[in-house]
Amino acid sequence: MDYRPALRQRTGVGEYAHHLASALVGLLGPADQLALFSSSWKDRLAPGTIPGAAVVDARVPVSVLNYTWHRLGWPPVEWLAGRVDVAHALHPLLIPATRAAQVVTIADLSFLDVPDSTTAEIRRDYAELSGPHARQADAVVVISAYTRMQVERRFGVPPERVFLCPPGAPAWRPRTSLDGPAHVLFIGTIGPRKNVGALLEAYEALRARAPDAPPLVLAGGVAPGAGDVVAALRRAPTDGTVRHLGYVPDMGREDLFRQACLLVLPSLDEGFGMPVLEAMAMGVPVVTSNRGALPELVGDAGLIVDPDDIPGLSRAMERMLTDTAFAQACVRRGLERATQYTWEGSARQLLNAYVSAAAHRSARR
Repeated sequence: MDYRPALRQRTGVGEYAHHLASALVGLLGPADQLALFSSSWKDRLAPGTIPGAAVVDARVPVSVLNYTWHRLGWPPVEWLAGRVDVAHALHPLLIPATRAAQVVTIADLSFLDVPDSTTAEIRRDYAELSGPHARQADAVVVISAYTRMQVERRFGVPPERVFLCPPGAPAWRPRTSLDGPAHVLFIGTIGPRKNVGALLEAYEALRARAPDAPPLVLAGGVAPGAGDVVAALRRAPTDGTVRHLGYVPDMGREDLFRQACLLVLPSLDEGFGMPVLEAMAMGVPVVTSNRGALPELVGDAGLIVDPDDIPGLSRAMERMLTDTAFAQACVRRGLERATQYTWEGSARQLLNAYVSAAAHRSARR
């Protein structure tokens, strides 16, 4: 498994890789082993990062290896890791292999729809190569039914080669009460797809009607193409009612949710929406958008609004903050929904994907 997304700051894909690998190790029989692959010139993947998993740590600059893998289809993973049965990329492009079955993960297709918010490497390779690579893959892992539909419809991948492995809910203790100062919370990379500009406008309208509304806290790094949002954040009031914390590590996320009276995620598109699942697992009410996988995830456990409707978003936030009975009903339903998402369940599906991919590869030889 390509563990590189989790090597440094574990944002969404990195968290997914780490927790899925940790759960998978516990399901493997004595004859099987999971190897975590890393490649970097300066950052080392320490042995024992995931107990029970082997480590293959190549001292090759990641940009160099990505270019040769994506553009030249070389070197095969066996040159770096020895004999393996399955080579699993945590992104949409194949890891070259001579004999190993090839598995790719597709979290969403935002790199096709909003390329300006992605990195130069993704713009260079993903739009051109992801479709052919998905069709060539022995198995495609997706994180939501919405993404499955997108992969089957837009890339033409047969349904029997697509495996649903959603993230699991965090092992947090749901709170029983909200102690101390509370805040309205947004967690996500600050970029056009997350619709933070609309959130800031909706929150400003909320404060105009309810000056005592809790402060808005935004946690997440800044994506390419987010200049307008960054400028809006700089224009935000300096009295503490709007705060941008930047990237917050995994341990700090729990504290942010524990003090949140509301999570707002008004994204224009989401392949899953991990902050929504985290909020439901903690017992935090949710306001989110009707786009992408978000309605599938939240169900009836929150308020779902059109992300382009700024007044509607503002009213939804106000209702969740003021209608205590409604908010608590959403919390109860959210706690129940969160129990349906487990890392062990997804790891079992991933193991099925590996077995299917190996069989598909063998039939192609």
